[in-house]
Amino acid sequence: MRFSTQIKPISYVKAHAAELLDRITEEREPIIITQNGEARAVLVDVHSYDESQETLTMLQILLKGEQEINAGKTYPLSEVIAEIRNLRSGAKDAGNGALKEPINGMK
Repeated sequence: MRFSTQIKPISYVKAHAAELLDRITEEREPIIITQNGEARAVLVDVHSYDESQETLTMLQILLKGEQEINAGKTYPLSEVIAEIRNLRSGAKDAGNGALKEPINGMK
């Protein structure tokens, strides 16, 4: 990506909005919009935006998982599998191989 061709002043964006929308959709490269010579916004196609939001969400989930591991909030795999099997089979008895504490969102 060549940033020099992707930087446009707000006056250019106003005059060529439809053309820029076609360009970002086709090229899938963002356009940096400047105002008074300073970067103020980024124009990006919807598909790229959705992808970046999904990536951000996954990174947040990974960070939360890492924080929980570091805090010792883990369960042995065998207990998790047993809990899932109990939930899938519709087991009502919490003492039948279930975790001592339910896993968030599982009960």
